[in-house]
Amino acid sequence: MDLSNLTPARGARKTRKRLGRGPGSGLGKTSGRGHKGRGARSGGNTHPRFEGGQMPLQRRLPKRGFHNPFRREFAIVNLGRLEAAFESGATVDAVALAERGLVRAGKPVKVLAQGTLTKPLTIKAHAFSEGAKTQIAAAGGTAEVIERA
Repeated sequence: MDLSNLTPARGARKTRKRLGRGPGSGLGKTSGRGHKGRGARSGGNTHPRFEGGQMPLQRRLPKRGFHNPFRREFAIVNLGRLEAAFESGATVDAVALAERGLVRAGKPVKVLAQGTLTKPLTIKAHAFSEGAKTQIAAAGGTAEVIERA
């Protein structure tokens, strides 16, 4: 036994199809492509949405809805989450929220009024709901609106 005798295990390698090598091979003449038509031509296959010439599903269904190109998407934080995550008198901004895992960095932050706030916090965000502003003020904190760069 030496390196010259090594061979792959039985069944590990498959012999390739030898097309167009006479009738005895079983893949002569048309090379397994049948007669004429799109499948017999080079590059002849259909795209996944092709439905044999009938009107495609994408064109049969009606268009619906509206996409607002000016939509601003916010990372939302509720006052109840701020109550649990920050101590009294803390300054809350996008960086502090991201550090505590309340928002993902990158999106502008909007504070909503769900939950209750009892601690005075200085909150700097891109937007506030009216209810959130009143709750923050009632707790003795401040709501500062920052402009998005």
